[in-house]
Amino acid sequence: MTKPERRSKGPWSVPLALSEVPEGGRHLDLVADRQTRTAVAEQAGLDALPRLQASFDVAPHGRGGLRVVGRVSATVGQTCVVTLEPIENEIDEAIDLVFAPGDAFIGAEVDLSAADASEALIGGRVDLGEIATEFLILGLDPYPRKPDAIFQSPTAGEDSANPFAALAALKKRQRGRQR
Repeated sequence: MTKPERRSKGPWSVPLALSEVPEGGRHLDLVADRQTRTAVAEQAGLDALPRLQASFDVAPHGRGGLRVVGRVSATVGQTCVVTLEPIENEIDEAIDLVFAPGDAFIGAEVDLSAADASEALIGGRVDLGEIATEFLILGLDPYPRKPDAIFQSPTAGEDSANPFAALAALKKRQRGRQR
């Protein structure tokens, strides 16, 4: 019985089999189409994703493994956390991963602190679209802010701005009833 291949569940799938990578390596430039960008934007929680591209150099590594080196770059539409206005940010993330055959991990102790830790090569293939999507999401600013946006907290004297003011008033009323 053959083992079922793992299929990408992500919105951008560009599978590359170990057998498709020659001894000298292979270079791939990827550009996501509009439908893919829309799906990736939804998965990443972005307002828009007008540009998404990746460049990879894939080479054999060790016994039955692959090394994937490259970059993912994108223009992302987000919402400013201060003004709530739409803004665009640029993402440019470096990628350097090593994939070892999945059976290399069975029964082996894996040192997660090792700088050269490998990923599992499942079914003899990697998904470059999935890798690019993951690194795009890792490169997102979780609190995007317009360059000139300044957060101003309420002044200290405003009781209505204090979230505990209503609780303090309620507590004071309850004490008055108990007497």
